[in-house]
Amino acid sequence: MYLSVIIPAYNEEKRLPGTLADIDNYLKSQNYDYEILVVENGSTDKTAEIVKKLAIQIKGLRLIEGSNKGGKGSAVKRGMLEASGDYRIFTDADNSTTIDQVEKMWPAFKAGFDIVIGSRDIKGAVLNPPQPWLRQFILGDGFKLYRKLVLGLWNLEDTQCGFKGFSKRAAENIFPKSVISHFSFDPEILIIGERMGYKIKEVPVIWKNDLGSKVKPSSMISMAFDLLKIRFRLMFSRNLVSSK
Repeated sequence: MYLSVIIPAYNEEKRLPGTLADIDNYLKSQNYDYEILVVENGSTDKTAEIVKKLAIQIKGLRLIEGSNKGGKGSAVKRGMLEASGDYRIFTDADNSTTIDQVEKMWPAFKAGFDIVIGSRDIKGAVLNPPQPWLRQFILGDGFKLYRKLVLGLWNLEDTQCGFKGFSKRAAENIFPKSVISHFSFDPEILIIGERMGYKIKEVPVIWKNDLGSKVKPSSMISMAFDLLKIRFRLMFSRNLVSSK
């Protein structure tokens, strides 16, 4: 299997069908084999039922059901570890970054990078439409500065874009070490990858601003505490920096 696409999904019955159709239409025209894994994360709507029905029509679509709501980080971790692709990317159910943006990742993977992440904050990125300035200040620039001060990752501008790719080797070594289950799992897996010596490349993507995003300013308090937990864990756990 060449490519695995992991989509964490919690109550996504409305947005997911269109996203899956777009991903399928693109990937079936490529010359490599693929799978699409939807990790249902304790939804209370018909997300799981819809995916099961679509699996009859969409090649390689598989549902991974969760028993309870564990958070986006938990869903991505499970998908990454149950995937079989040589390359494994996760993307959001809202299709804010379309699957064709994976083409920007292939040159970096071929150049030897093990982790390639989509970015909204480097030259070449397009935000359509741009985020409101207050949201950008609080959830973007403010979080970025705090994250750099607490964790480092000074060379990365956007750790929160929901479009990230990993080689099979990196995914299978990094994700078993992650423990953050919610939105702060992104910087956790990146700092673990960096500490393990994996090369990380940031590539610009086209990103559609979804006003229905589940990341709210109120989530920042929880994310701030999560970053402190990651920091302390880095200080006291040698297991996080063991060899590849």
